[in-house]
Amino acid sequence: MNARAAGGLFARRPEALNGTNLRALAGPILIVMILGMMILPLPPFLLDLLFTFNIALSVMVLLVSMYTMKPLDFAAFPSVLLFSTLLRLSLNVASTRVVLLEGHSGPGAAGQVIESFGHFLVGGNFAVGIVVFIILMVINFMVITKGAGRIAEVSARFTLDAMPGKQMAIDADLNAGLINEEGARKRRSEVSQEAEFYGSMDGASKFVRGDAIAGLLIMVINIIGGLIVGVVQHGMDFADAGKTYTLLTIGDGLVAQIPSLVISTAAGVIVSRVATNEDIGTQLTGQLFANPRVLMITGSILCLMGMIPGMPHFAFLLLGGGAIQWSRVAKKRAAEKKTSTALAEAAPAAATPVENAEASWDDVTLIDALSLEVGYRLIPLVDKNSDGELLKRIKSIRKKFAQEIGFLPPVVHIRDNLELRPNAYRIALKGVEVGSGEAFPGQWLAINPGQVTAALPGAPTTDPAFGLPAIWIDTSMREQAQVYGYTVVDSSTVVATHLNHLVVTHASELLGRPEVQALVERMAKDTPSLVEEIVPKAVPFTTLQKILQNLLDEAVPIRDMRSILESIAEHAPRMTDAHDLTAAVRLSLGRAITQQWFPGSGEMQVMGLDAGLERVLSQALTTGPNPGLEPGLAQTLLGETQKAMLRQQNLGLSPVLLVQHALRPMLARFLRRSLPQLKVLSYAEVPDTRTIKVANLIGG
Repeated sequence: MNARAAGGLFARRPEALNGTNLRALAGPILIVMILGMMILPLPPFLLDLLFTFNIALSVMVLLVSMYTMKPLDFAAFPSVLLFSTLLRLSLNVASTRVVLLEGHSGPGAAGQVIESFGHFLVGGNFAVGIVVFIILMVINFMVITKGAGRIAEVSARFTLDAMPGKQMAIDADLNAGLINEEGARKRRSEVSQEAEFYGSMDGASKFVRGDAIAGLLIMVINIIGGLIVGVVQHGMDFADAGKTYTLLTIGDGLVAQIPSLVISTAAGVIVSRVATNEDIGTQLTGQLFANPRVLMITGSILCLMGMIPGMPHFAFLLLGGGAIQWSRVAKKRAAEKKTSTALAEAAPAAATPVENAEASWDDVTLIDALSLEVGYRLIPLVDKNSDGELLKRIKSIRKKFAQEIGFLPPVVHIRDNLELRPNAYRIALKGVEVGSGEAFPGQWLAINPGQVTAALPGAPTTDPAFGLPAIWIDTSMREQAQVYGYTVVDSSTVVATHLNHLVVTHASELLGRPEVQALVERMAKDTPSLVEEIVPKAVPFTTLQKILQNLLDEAVPIRDMRSILESIAEHAPRMTDAHDLTAAVRLSLGRAITQQWFPGSGEMQVMGLDAGLERVLSQALTTGPNPGLEPGLAQTLLGETQKAMLRQQNLGLSPVLLVQHALRPMLARFLRRSLPQLKVLSYAEVPDTRTIKVANLIGG
């Protein structure tokens, strides 16, 4: 076993040496090579290989920086920047040694790479070479390196300032259960690495700046040293020595500065890019050349410039025409992409592959408390961009409701629904339809209140809010309809009136716990001791909500919250049932309830109960633990009430029934289902200062 284990250990050792250990030795080996190039003389052939390797390395670094998605994907860049700078400086030292030692033998003394850069790139003219070399250094030092260094400095500062906030966000996600401990540890490590990266880039940019200054000094030293060596030691003419050594020095400098410029550009790309899921090339083409309008305008400007006399017509017209053609292609691709996206969204769900993902709370769709769905022809009425008239009316409805009823209703969520007819709309309460209708923008609804003098041509319909007969007419018929006695409203008013009627009718259902909580908090600002005494000491929060809903069910506003709370505080020690407390609250609101149906101080003409019927109802109320009406009695009461209510309305009087206080809750609940327009009041709710007259008798 020991031998086998030892054999296995020795068998794995070469693999380890060929893999991880060699990678670990790469850094020390590179440093030793750089130091060796500075100390040991190198032959021209080896210099050519190393200069070529330096150029290839700079190109690789630039490409890697362009294809990274975020800066941390190339976290080794500061170290790469340091090593590449040391490599260029060591090559400068090695090439300087060869130039000064062998420069008198001719232009090829320092290798073919330096000779090619000295002759081919600058045409063998040392003056041109000096100018080109200085320009490259100015670009590298003043523009690219300085800009990249400034960006890295600012990024490092902002990254360090943002670290506490990022750490707190990670802790919050961990406490909320959005991530586990491993994910939190990984994100903390990324935050720390990001700060260290920008800090390292801020310092590493100084290497490139120092490299540019060193390159300029090396060029001056090489030229002066070459003149001294060539003239003094080798007896060359001053002109020949100046030309030879200057060309060699310029070639040497260009070989070093071009990779330095490429590396500096890579540094600028790394620190200036914004982390996205795209590389820099995709970002440039996708954001710079993807807008057809920009390309069209640019191409038109170039074509106009190309038509100016004296301008290079071919170049301007060629590029301008290309930009215009490109804009057409981009516009066509955008239209095709939009069409394909629409088709993909319209395709049935069964046609798309379903991912086997776990369900989450994001899959839960909450129902809107109040919503309005419209067909596509009604969209202009609710469009914010076109300043839809219906949006203004809905805001007015909510404000009026809050002022008259006493609480702020939920926001009306508006959306288009292609399943509806083009001119149809639907109003939903907690996801359930409570009303629907049709509206025709550009036309007017002439409502017949019952006293019109003539008929109108148009599409007959019914007023969706109150069920009155109506006709949709053209705009030209509006004034004529008003003359005939019709009530004429536009399409947005039709929808708004219907919505307002339904909101008022279903006010009790819209009063949820958040609204009651807001009412209590609002009252706590004015009367904190009263609120503290009642909620939740005297009555539970749910009981208070039920009392307010009972009042709203009977069309009693809850604006006077102070009287409501004071009445609850008075009766809560003796009552616990919400309906009993509601009856007690109505007594405290009696003056307001009476004023709601009979404004002023005049005579109240109401409906009443026959004495015999009232006695029978009182007996039914007091018999048994669950008092109620017999079917026959209930049918008789409903029929007699309908007849009396019709007589009351024919007289132009309010449909109000006045009964004994004990009978009022039972009759109100029973009659409200079939006769929602009828309001039942008790004698106890009417102030003593008001005069009562029974205009119609039920059961008499």
